[in-house]
Amino acid sequence: MAEYRFFADGFEERVSDYLSNKPEADVELEFAVPEKDFNTAGKGSSELKNLLKRLGVDSEILRRIAVASYEAEINVAAHSQGGVMKSAVHDELIHVSFIDSGPGIGDIEQAMVPGFSTADDLVRELGFGAGLGLPNIKKNSDAMRIVSQEGGSTTLEFLIFF
Repeated sequence: MAEYRFFADGFEERVSDYLSNKPEADVELEFAVPEKDFNTAGKGSSELKNLLKRLGVDSEILRRIAVASYEAEINVAAHSQGGVMKSAVHDELIHVSFIDSGPGIGDIEQAMVPGFSTADDLVRELGFGAGLGLPNIKKNSDAMRIVSQEGGSTTLEFLIFF
């Protein structure tokens, strides 16, 4: 099992505080992400963005959440056997998790390199698979964690503070 962690400058302590207290979410959303279904992939991200917009979240924060969650949702649809997107909205942050059904990431460090992709021909023909998904999630998150077992499932989660 491999693990990757990232904290934007100054956020490691805030993440640690959140994880040690783990308050109950104000709102929780859950969406299925089917394998290779690019007609519905992105729906969860869109619903999350609309909810946060109604809650009055700042437009720059909305943009970051939309980018990170959309990239992750497309990655699950493109590279896995399907999975689920779970979002927990708190007063000061959003915690979004994607859990898929496999087949895992062979080399997480390599997958984090911009331009690296394992996308198949179908995914590339549809205009996805440029190898920018994980780097874009990292760029737009305050914290990110990936746990993956080759041949098994992958969990990607990120936090964005308001």
